[in-house]
This record gives sequence, structure tokens and C-alpha cells, in this order.
Amino acid sequence: MAKRQRKSKLFEPALINEALKHSFIKLNPRIMFRNPVMFTVEVCTAVMLVVCLWIAAGEKSQGRLPYNLIVFGILFITLLFANFAEAIAEARGKSQADSLRKTREETPAKKIFPIGQIQANEIKIVNSSELRKGDIFLCEAGDIIPIDGEIIQGIATIDESAITGESAPVIREAGGDKSSVTGGTKVLSDQIKVRVTAEPGESFLDKMIALVEGASRQKTPNEIALTILLAGFTLIFIIVCVTLKFFGEYANTPITIAAFISLFVCLIPTTIGGLLSAIGIAGMDRALRANVITKSGKAVETAGDVDTLLLDKTGTITIGNRKATNFYPAIGISKNDFVRDCALSSFADETPEGKSILELSGLDKNSFNTSGAKFIDFTAETRCSGIDLDNKIRIRKGAYDAIKNIVDKARNEFPLEMSERVKTISLNGGTPLVVIENEKVKGVIELQDIIKPSIHERFERLRKMGIKTVMVTGDNPLTAKFIATKAGVDDFIAEAKPEDKMIYIKKEQQKGKLVAMMGDGTNDAPALAQADVGVAMNSGTAAAKEAGNMVDLDNDPTKLIEVVEIGKQLLMTRGTLTTFSIANDVAKYFAIVPALFITSMPALQALNIMHLHSPESAILSAIIFNAIIIPLLIPLALKGVTYKPIGASALLRRNLLIYGLGGIIVPFIGIKLLDMIVQIWF
Repeated sequence: MAKRQRKSKLFEPALINEALKHSFIKLNPRIMFRNPVMFTVEVCTAVMLVVCLWIAAGEKSQGRLPYNLIVFGILFITLLFANFAEAIAEARGKSQADSLRKTREETPAKKIFPIGQIQANEIKIVNSSELRKGDIFLCEAGDIIPIDGEIIQGIATIDESAITGESAPVIREAGGDKSSVTGGTKVLSDQIKVRVTAEPGESFLDKMIALVEGASRQKTPNEIALTILLAGFTLIFIIVCVTLKFFGEYANTPITIAAFISLFVCLIPTTIGGLLSAIGIAGMDRALRANVITKSGKAVETAGDVDTLLLDKTGTITIGNRKATNFYPAIGISKNDFVRDCALSSFADETPEGKSILELSGLDKNSFNTSGAKFIDFTAETRCSGIDLDNKIRIRKGAYDAIKNIVDKARNEFPLEMSERVKTISLNGGTPLVVIENEKVKGVIELQDIIKPSIHERFERLRKMGIKTVMVTGDNPLTAKFIATKAGVDDFIAEAKPEDKMIYIKKEQQKGKLVAMMGDGTNDAPALAQADVGVAMNSGTAAAKEAGNMVDLDNDPTKLIEVVEIGKQLLMTRGTLTTFSIANDVAKYFAIVPALFITSMPALQALNIMHLHSPESAILSAIIFNAIIIPLLIPLALKGVTYKPIGASALLRRNLLIYGLGGIIVPFIGIKLLDMIVQIWF
């Protein structure tokens, strides 16, 4: 199955041109005000422009005009660099949205009118924009599905590559958890009737495009908290710079406005202030590149803080598509009769398990006379399925406890050897299905599932991060325990009903923990809504997609683990760049403060540990470094810090060592090199 890769170069020419244009647009004070750190830099830039005009008018106390113009230019470039970081992140998101937007083009729809002009259920061709929620339309082979909806009649093979990038077609049908269809996908075979589930402009794609482009992006709680912290730092340094004015007067050292502003801009955390929005946008962008569309940046961020992960066994921990491997008839029951009952009980069972039972039996469906028979579908409540033949023979197959309840209610005996067989199969990691005829035990079918080879290592990585993994399965406790132990999960929910997920999530949340889960059915919707991170499959029902705060376009049950890693990477990137930004203020302090007072207080020469050439060259070197470090860190902000599954304390030590110590050393080297260049002119 080929999959379109959602990859692009970090700095494509088209994206750079778009970002450069928006870098100037974002200079609007109303836009800059949302970022307190960069807004103060913009105010300082405006002040420097006024100072330059003042000097040009004849003022002599503020230094030379060329020097002040250079300070003004560097501050202006600092603003552009910060705006460029956010703009390039937004441009990358918009480029990803283009592929989604292409599927939203106007398409004809075969609308069904219950009361037509000529007849009932009359079909007319209308534009997709004319469809409203609740309308019904027909789609046949070759048609493009005009808008989001749920299949109410029929089954069809659908090409979803325009949305998911997956070239292999999928089957969607009425009445199950795979009934949802998305506008822009193509019907390859058969015919379906679909009920519209969204108004024009409010479809899944419309909402996702707006979010991806950043139009609906809101700051996350952590981002808001960090913004407040950075604003606090800014206020503190305003006070520091104001008090330096009085120190200068006391020391008979005149300090120019350019020097004050340079010190202030270098001390406030402009690096993280300029990159903060880009980091958040890039986090959502990375999720999209993994074919996960998030409804908010908060969802990605919360995924990084998750404590408990609820994972379905089938498809996530095991390969899925359990297969029947053995038939075990009860004592006194011939194997042929038992195999026949197994096949009959699976006639209406369209699950992989049901099909594998028919396959193992070797019997042909056409060899049975099932006219007048009533097929009993499997449900999560009854946990069994079967057939009622017209000769009053009732055959059921299902989970041990469910079938045992039926047998007990009929006051029949459950053979001891069959109970032992169920236990043996369960202890070996298999799934036993008990078959009964007219409430009497006929035998047991053994199903076997294969644990994914790499899943144990992935759970070990999650454990190192302090995340608890919980397996959710309909299997009996013995089978569940065997698979849980073999796979390496921390806990399991056996014989799980839909409400069991909700109960477990609430229990974990009452302990103050954040919970993530994945689901696709309408019965998963309450739990998806309750979970802190709810990932709905795109193939799932509309209710599930509305309840979750993320949608996985690939319908991959293991994607939840990847979502957590993306969230962790977002938080790590923000933390490391914040550490680096605050740490590199140390070098700027040693560059500028001695430069301000060294002429009147020669003793401060001891603080000039970088041996910078002159006060002017020191100040210029510091603010130049302060500006150019922002674009140099843009690739790291967009790509994210390399993710490593280690504990919080180990992660803190690593960040302090690499980005804390690095944040101190790099500016010393950079400012010294810049001073060697600047001293040619100053």
C-alpha cells in the first residue's frame, strides 16, 4: 500500500517568499501586541527611529548618527526575524492545507428528494454547496462524494487517497462503525445512499483547513503561561534598565538611549519570544505530516503530558484478524457435527474471525439450506452471534462467560472438560469461543492472535517516559493477562464493554492524571469526549470524530503512541529553547554592562572577560548576535528537538547540559567573533 509522503523541504523558495511578505505585515502593532516581548522590541525600535531623527536635527548627546542608525536597523531586523519564524511556520501549515483544499472543490451531487416534482425519491443533480445537513444523496461508482456524511444504505469501495495519501481503497458500509464518508473522496464500486452530516463551510475538511492554516489557532495553556512569564521578565528588565540611569548619573557616566535600549533588548528573552508561536504551529504541522489532524494546539500539547494510554488490543498490540486454529468438540459430539455448527454460527459473521472459522471448516456456504433462517449479529452487550434455523434449532457462538450465562439460565450443564479447555486456550494466549446448540454446549473454537514484534519495545519507551499503558480487550481475563504480560503493558481491562472505558478514564482523572485513548465507533464517543486526548479514526462515525480532539486519517490503531511522541517533542522543543534563550542573556550582560561604565569605572575592565574592542563594538556585537540567533534556531523550532524516551529528571539534566550550558558558551563565542568584525569600523 503506497502512501503519499507529507514531506517538504524546510525552506522552499515559495514558502520563503510568502513568509518574507508576512514578516512585514506582522509589524502591525495590533498583531505584535499579542507577543509582549516582541511588542516591547517594536516600541524600542520606534524610539530609536525618533532618536535618529533627533540626532539628524542636531542633537549631540546621543552619539554618532551612523551608530544609532545601525542600532535601529538591527532592532528592525530582529523584529523581521521573529515575524519570519512565525510566518514560515504558518506558510508550511498552509502548504499542507493545499492538498486538503483541493478535495473541497465544487462537485455535482445526486440529491434525493423524498417528495419530488414527478415522483417520490426523485433524484436531481445539484451543486455540493446546495446540500444541507440532513439531505440525502446518491453516489455510484466513479462519483466524487460531495460532502461529509454517513452511509444509510449500501456498501461501497472508496478511494480516500486525496485525504489520507493511502492508495489502497477502503470499504465503507451502512450500519456499522465504518459508515462515515468524507467529501472529496471517490466511490470506486457499488452504490450508496448518504445522509449529509455537515452544513456547507462546516465540514470536516473546512474545519481542518482553517485549523491547519492557523486561522483558528489559539494559544495553549502552557504557551499562555510561558508568555506571562516572559512578560514578567520583560517588566523586570525594564525596571533594571531604568535604575541604571540613576547609577550612571551617580557615577557621572552619561548613557545614551541607544545603549539603554540595546541592553534592554539583549536582556529580555527575545529568542524564545520570537520563536514561541512558531514552535506551537510547527507542533500541529508535525502532527499533520503524520496524517493526524488536531482540532487545537492544546490537544498536541496535552498529548505530551499524558500519564495513561488506553489502547485497544486488536490492531494495536496484536496484528488483528484473529484466526481460528482448532475445533474442540465436547465429549459425545462428533467433530463433523461440531464443525457444521461452527460454520452455521458464522454465516452472518462478517468479522475476520467469522470468516476464518468458515475457512477452517472447509465447508461451502452453498451446501447449507438456510432459507427461513434468522441470523443473530454480534453485539458488545450480548458478546455472541449465531443463527436460528426454521426447524427451531438455535446455534450460538461467543465468549465463555456470555455463553455460560445462556447455558445456566436454561438449567443445562456446562461440561467440566470444556471449562478446562477454555482455561488452557486462555493461558496460552488464545481466545476461546464456545458453541452451543439449543443452549447445550457443543464444543470450543480456538482463535489465536499474534502480538506485534516491536510493540514490547514501544511500551518500554513509554514506560521510561512515565506513561502507564492499559490494554482494552473483549477477551476473558486469562487471555488478557497472558497478552498483557507478553506485550509488556502495565494494566488491562478484560471483557470490556464501552462503558468500562469511560469508568477507567474517570478513575484515572480523579487521581489527577491525563488520559489518552483512540476510538472509532459511536459507542466510543462518550469516552473520547471524556479523555484528555481523544483520537478518532477518520473511518469512524461522525459522533466519534466530533467527540475526539484529533482525527487520524490513516485509521492506524498504533497512531496514538506516535501522537504522544509528537506532543512530547513539542514540549521538549519549547523547554530547550526557553532554557537556551534565558541562558544566553549571561554573555550579553558581560558584553554590554562593562561597555556602559568602563570609561568612568576602569575597575569594571575585569568584567570585560571577552576583551571586546570598544563600548560601541561591544553593544553592536551583542545586539547583532541577539538578532541572528533567531533565524539560526528556526530550523530547530520547526523540526523539533530530537525526541528521546527518557524520564523527566534525566531530560532536565540533558537540557541543562546541552542547551543551558550551550546557551551560555555559544553567545560568548559568537559575540567575540562579531566584535572582531565590528571593530574594523568602530
